[in-house]
Amino acid sequence: MTDRPFRFGVVAGYAPNIEAVTSMARGAEELGYDTLVTPDPVGGHDPLTLLAGVAAVTTRLHFGTFVMAESFRDKRMLSWQARTLHSLSGGRFELGLGTGRPGAEERAAELGREYGTPGQRVAGLAEVVAEVKKHDDRPRLLMAGAGPKLLGLAAREADTVTFTWKPQTTETEAESIVDRFKGIAGVRFDEIELNINLIAVGGELPTQTQKFIGMSSAELAAAGAVTVLPGTPRENADTVRRWRDRMGISYVTVNASYMDKFAPIVEELSGT
Repeated sequence: MTDRPFRFGVVAGYAPNIEAVTSMARGAEELGYDTLVTPDPVGGHDPLTLLAGVAAVTTRLHFGTFVMAESFRDKRMLSWQARTLHSLSGGRFELGLGTGRPGAEERAAELGREYGTPGQRVAGLAEVVAEVKKHDDRPRLLMAGAGPKLLGLAAREADTVTFTWKPQTTETEAESIVDRFKGIAGVRFDEIELNINLIAVGGELPTQTQKFIGMSSAELAAAGAVTVLPGTPRENADTVRRWRDRMGISYVTVNASYMDKFAPIVEELSGT
């Protein structure tokens, strides 16, 4: 479906201190990963503050948010911060945006911000995008979502799209989701990089139930979920190639806990 070269990223969801994050960033760069990205918040911390540290200790690695909640920040301030990281890093910052994950309403209240209805958050996200795009020299925009309004906005405005599908989503279901997005995006579909985010990788997946999923990684693999890759490095590389051929997915991110296990796939496929 696409001949776009592969990109690979690490999702750093835990940040006990700046040393842990910068060490992970150095490791990701040495292993050949293209990006290191963080959720919002990162263990209670502001991601943009942490990512400034990543910029300082790396030279090639891109870094960004995966994804920032629209309701947490003033759009003009966010645009300024994003452009600052973009400019000072030589264009390595990538701004990921969304409408908020579970628990975001409480965080917004702590910050003195209105969370709003889903429709209001999508409208607010459109305002953030418009503010960022006022400037020609801007960071790459990644958008995350599942609803038709948000995906419609992403189809018009995003450089990269990641689908917030359920952890149990099968490959057949994923293909259907991508096909629907292709219909929404129309002629612009080929311009948009598609991402898939992996929860776990490898032959010995944890059997303990994950708190926010209700299933273990091993159970997800047994159910055929696309969010885990249970095979050997060679088998998993073949699977990633198939995803690109069938769905156009060329950007793969992985939970930082599996950064080393996924590295052989990065080595084999990166840039191809």
